[in-house]
Amino acid sequence: QVQLAESGGDSVQAGGSLRLSCAASGDTHMTYCMGWFRQAPGKEREEVGSIDIWGRTTYAESLKGRFTISKDNAENTLYLQMNDLKPEDTAMYYCAADYLTPDLWLDARARRPRCGNFAMDYWGKGTLVSISS
Repeated sequence: QVQLAESGGDSVQAGGSLRLSCAASGDTHMTYCMGWFRQAPGKEREEVGSIDIWGRTTYAESLKGRFTISKDNAENTLYLQMNDLKPEDTAMYYCAADYLTPDLWLDARARRPRCGNFAMDYWGKGTLVSISS
């Protein structure tokens, strides 16, 4: 199992920046991709972006250039740097991770698929980001 704990959510004004953190613990060595998702009030959850074990990132097209995902492997911590925040970025932000079986893990290391090929299996409880105009 993998445990995920987000932090860093806050209330800031439009144009500001925030950095969210997600501390991962447990069987993190079986995780291939980690990602950030968000859910605004009254809307469906959407993917912000993800990062694989090789450090390759993918982002929602609408967020490219403002949001950056990174990972500190030594600290097992995932980050989301958010710049030029807008009121429409207001949402609960969630960290997620997949969890591969040993066979899938070996296959993934050999083929190096991009994130999106595996479903996210573990989720954090979320951290709230509120942007005022």
